[in-house]
Amino acid sequence: MRPAVTADRHALPLYVQLSEMLIREISAGRLVSGERLPPEREMAAQLGTSVGTLRKALADLTDKGLLERVQGSGNYVRAKPDAKSVYSFFRVELLEGGGLPRAELLDVARVAKDAGLPAFGTAPDAHRIRRLRSLNATPAVLEEIWLDGAYADRLDPGEMSESLYLYYREALGLWITRVEDRVGLGRVPDWAPDRLGPRPGQPCVMVERISWGQDGARAEVSRNWIDTTVARYVARLA
Repeated sequence: MRPAVTADRHALPLYVQLSEMLIREISAGRLVSGERLPPEREMAAQLGTSVGTLRKALADLTDKGLLERVQGSGNYVRAKPDAKSVYSFFRVELLEGGGLPRAELLDVARVAKDAGLPAFGTAPDAHRIRRLRSLNATPAVLEEIWLDGAYADRLDPGEMSESLYLYYREALGLWITRVEDRVGLGRVPDWAPDRLGPRPGQPCVMVERISWGQDGARAEVSRNWIDTTVARYVARLA
């Protein structure tokens, strides 16, 4: 399978995208512990990337303890439950497992907090971020993220990374240290783009998330509507 890696300036570096895709494949069991990966040139051709970029991704996996590189033999998967990942808090996978996350920014606005949200932060308003998440280029999740307005006067859409938690750390000095997910049913909002399978008003799985910062305060609340015809919410415990 060829991942939907991109050189867009808002995306993660290509080697990081490949590393994250492989981490999610390992976590989903699509690459099993002890499995030997294809030769690097063959694997690079399969993934549509250069050998140099692939080697940087494999080096990253080795540093994280997910790969053993045996001289003269090849690269072997070493699965572990606590692998560090940019998308470690992203719990949605394709139905067959894994999938490289991408995010299309739909709208950013500073608005009054929705009274229907759980309490969070100290400011009366929040930065509302709406995005469409895809997995391997397949639209899968509609997101509405509410970040407490006390963290910044404004958010610059041009500077926002595909990984919001990475953007929070680098631009705002905010580290999301833990989250609580509440899975239930909701209805697709009326601002959903046509690219999402479920139509506005249609019932679907909705995950409401509360996120805490490094100071122990609730920093963010989000709503995530999942297209269950292509993806599912997965939580693995070890």
